[in-house]
Amino acid sequence: MLRFSTSGESHGEALVALLSGMPAGLKVDEEFVNRELWRRQQGYGRGGRMRIERDTAHILSGVRHGQTIGSPIALTLANKDWQNWQESLPVAAGDMQKHKEVKSPRPGHADLAGALKYNFPEARYILERASARESAARVAVGALAKLFLRELGIDVLSHVVAVGSARLNLDEIPWERLQFLHQREEVLLNCVDEETEQRMKAEVDRALKTGDSIGGVFEVVAHNVPPGLGTYANWDERLDTHLAAAVMSLQAVKAVEIGTGVASALSFGSEVHDEIGYQKGNNLPFTGFTRKSNHAGGIEGGISNGQDIIVRGYLKPISTLRRPLESVDFKTREAVKAAYERSDVCVVPAAGVAGEAMVALALARSALEKFGGDSMTETVRNFKGYCQQLKEF
Repeated sequence: MLRFSTSGESHGEALVALLSGMPAGLKVDEEFVNRELWRRQQGYGRGGRMRIERDTAHILSGVRHGQTIGSPIALTLANKDWQNWQESLPVAAGDMQKHKEVKSPRPGHADLAGALKYNFPEARYILERASARESAARVAVGALAKLFLRELGIDVLSHVVAVGSARLNLDEIPWERLQFLHQREEVLLNCVDEETEQRMKAEVDRALKTGDSIGGVFEVVAHNVPPGLGTYANWDERLDTHLAAAVMSLQAVKAVEIGTGVASALSFGSEVHDEIGYQKGNNLPFTGFTRKSNHAGGIEGGISNGQDIIVRGYLKPISTLRRPLESVDFKTREAVKAAYERSDVCVVPAAGVAGEAMVALALARSALEKFGGDSMTETVRNFKGYCQQLKEF
């Protein structure tokens, strides 16, 4: 089974990620991994931290001579800001006079709930681990999952659907348009429509001027996924279960939608179920079955159906505001303004990149559960055999 975990704090020495279950023989493109990390750092509305860090992955184990060797893959991402925090957050006891307390919890953040749970008198340690800085480690291992999926012809990309009240009014985005979007060297808000992107930028500017923050919606699209990943047999084996949990686990995501799930809930069945057709000798990659639409987002009954898988993450505004909300001092219990830490105004494009990573990891896990294989040769052979079975159905 493909599994991963991360460790590290926002201002600690490094982030660490461990990925196990990847077959041997996967070619690891480190340039691609580092570009994924670069993409996560881009976007209009990012804060000062992104001018400090230049994330690159340092692979410690599990890869030799440019290929996976079947053993767990360990990698680190150094925090350049660590040089400014070594005395404040030392591993050893250190000098507590130099400790930088978070004296009042921020509404919307894990500060208060975490302090209550772990019995901390203030929220510094909570902030350090709950921070979205952790998602950089996920993007790194997600890049490896993407490289694996590409060996099966599957690709995963994202784009921004909404920032504040500025929303993209296109129902279906051609895959080629997403590919073109991701070839750009300058990332503004990662929207496929330039006019909408400018309206999104205006929303970020408005939040910036008022000391506020702003959220939005990103959409992750997995292209060329074969039918048959996941199952309806058990609730915790459904593909939509894995995808929803994966995207919901990202910091600041408060809702997940597959396909047009929200609109479908308010519609008649005749308006949202994707009608089925069949074409003999067509050029579809897996079967001759066709659909007139994709309201299901590529998943029916917990199983991929051969269409693009579409998952949306709804991102709340960042909890740290330059114009802080009301809070309470941890020690005195008196009313104060919430603590302020250097922060972003808008992170929706970056969250989309992290969303890609989580979708890729969930799909890679499901693919390995179905096609198995201790080596890429075995896995790809099993995959091709299944694709042939689909064509002969």
